[in-house]
Amino acid sequence: MTRIELKKHTLSELDVDFIRVLEDLIDALIANGTLRLTDLPPEALNKLHQRKQARQQLRDPLDLLDDNDESIL
Repeated sequence: MTRIELKKHTLSELDVDFIRVLEDLIDALIANGTLRLTDLPPEALNKLHQRKQARQQLRDPLDLLDDNDESIL
């Protein structure tokens, strides 16, 4: 790996960590009432929702039921 490629890779890894910090910050601002979900543009809400779902699926790999499937209840 060249020096520039290594720096790009390191920057990408830092970006991933920073994105998680931003997600946690948004969650904290919403929790304390400083920010409302309706304050965010729809595109941002969609991306936040997708990331939360992806993290949840990684956290619960054996979750065999879709959370939106109410037919079982």
